[in-house]
Amino acid sequence: MTGKPGRTARGSAQTSAGDLLDLVRSGRAVTRGALQQMTGLSRATVGQRLDRLFRAGWLREGAGGPVDSPLGGRPAITLEFDGSHAVVLAADLDTRHARAALLTLTGEILAERAGALVVEDGPEVVLDGLGRWFAELLTETGHVPEAVCGIGLGVPGPVDSETGRVVQPPMMSGWDGYDIRGRLSRAFSEHTRTGAGTSTGTGTGTDPGIAPVFVDNDANLMAYGEQRTGYQDCRAFVLVKVSTGIGAGVVVDGALYRGVDGGAGDLGHIRVGTEALCRCGSYGCLAAVASGGAVARRLTDAGVPAASGSDVRDLLAAGHPEAAALAREAGRQVGDVLATVVTLLNPGVLMIAGDLAGTPFLTGVRELLYQRALPRSTAHLDVLTARLGERAGLIGAGALVVEHLYAPERVEERLTALGV
Repeated sequence: MTGKPGRTARGSAQTSAGDLLDLVRSGRAVTRGALQQMTGLSRATVGQRLDRLFRAGWLREGAGGPVDSPLGGRPAITLEFDGSHAVVLAADLDTRHARAALLTLTGEILAERAGALVVEDGPEVVLDGLGRWFAELLTETGHVPEAVCGIGLGVPGPVDSETGRVVQPPMMSGWDGYDIRGRLSRAFSEHTRTGAGTSTGTGTGTDPGIAPVFVDNDANLMAYGEQRTGYQDCRAFVLVKVSTGIGAGVVVDGALYRGVDGGAGDLGHIRVGTEALCRCGSYGCLAAVASGGAVARRLTDAGVPAASGSDVRDLLAAGHPEAAALAREAGRQVGDVLATVVTLLNPGVLMIAGDLAGTPFLTGVRELLYQRALPRSTAHLDVLTARLGERAGLIGAGALVVEHLYAPERVEERLTALGV
């Protein structure tokens, strides 16, 4: 017996098991009856497709929900995405340090570590270090490597999302075009002693194949993490990370906007009419005068030793007056550029993150932004600092992995690989 052709949010003519999972995960339909009503599929067809998801361990029954019939009867059994059947590994790489974590499929951090990893040491050294950290996180939590369904990595440079390779990164010497996915996958395999491999495995969480690796720009992943956890109703969301460099992540209608080859959001290399030399080799870039690194250099010149944006962050936390004054000035310079960004994108949230995120910098941003942007562009705009702090990139990386692997169009091939 077949039901009427289903009509999903994606407009497909036939609703798959992946579409049903998507409806349950999103909360749009959490009972069998609701799935029938939403898709137009018969009870038998819905049952058959749900059975595959149950056998894969991806769905479970929850508590009884509201009674479907106005005539009464037993409460309908609710359906829940079972986030315990696999885990995700994530890492956020900055220029001089990194963070890594093991997360549930619902974004809860189970274990975390941070330490020095310097991108200028090159991809071989850095990615091997991350592989070792990942193995230690698994050991700490008692998970086996086969439980990992995917690995997410944020890097401080533009990334071609199709290949996972960085493209002419100003702050990542030796990384241009490097096969990050393949090397990180091998490092993970080597340190967990599962045998060398590539990033082409199915990564089902119960399948022995090598977990797939996803690479994106760090500001993108921070934006995605913040938007997905706190601002899902915001149709246009912008996060600006100000640390060693300056970059932005843009989320439009729930999806990252990357541009044609990953170069969207590179605010740090907008010309601002100064002759300061930037790390990219050009003169007059915003990052050369308003990044954490630029503020650190100005503090050092003024007799306050600061080697990086993280040193500036520590000085700001201690209430250092010169650091606060320079951070506010940097905020004004960034705010001047953001007036154009706000006018162009008309976001509902503009979030400031990174080493300089704090009251002095935010005050400077607001001063110039509201002075230069049209009132129409800022009437419904919230300008604030990041909620998730240093974990934003990790949570965003985890969310990116899960959203990719459990997207309706990929669920079917993964179920087939599992033999269900």
